[in-house]
Amino acid sequence: MGRIIFDTAATINGWIADENDSLAWLFAVPGGDEPAEGLVPSGAAVMVEGRTTYEWVLRETDILAHPERWQEFHGTKPAFVFTHHELPVPEGADIRFVSGSVDDALPAIREAAAGGDIWVVGGGDLAGQFFDAGALDELAVSIAPAVLPGGAPLFPRRVGPERLRLESASAIGQFARLRYTVLPPEPVR
Repeated sequence: MGRIIFDTAATINGWIADENDSLAWLFAVPGGDEPAEGLVPSGAAVMVEGRTTYEWVLRETDILAHPERWQEFHGTKPAFVFTHHELPVPEGADIRFVSGSVDDALPAIREAAAGGDIWVVGGGDLAGQFFDAGALDELAVSIAPAVLPGGAPLFPRRVGPERLRLESASAIGQFARLRYTVLPPEPVR
């Protein structure tokens, strides 16, 4: 069974999007518009994202008018989008809308991944729901040289150091890359 990885970029002070749910701050960082090798989980078989992330991609890349742009980022991977809204789908994209809980959606997501890794692209609250379900295996963060006054938090959950084990820390371009294994909770005694 593949791993479920939340892999994202964040500002030094822990925001993944600004107050307007925009990632423009990220694309202003050298290398932020085209991540260097090692900054995204290229081997993921399935991508998972929330409605806000999905709508931002549709809006900012004009993907409905240029569906080939979907393939540039997502390839032919299935993408599960958690939403309670009707949303458009780029031509040729394998989008699977989910309106239930992470627990309810996990069997279908794992089946689509066929043993491969699952990349939770965004947002932080959705990744937190995977954590709450005991399904998040890895947290990878590329810290960008930027600071925002507010926005969408990286991971809006309290997670103690007993649940995260640092696997690697490196510099990739302008980013500080941190990878953590998410450990199971300690048994209650």
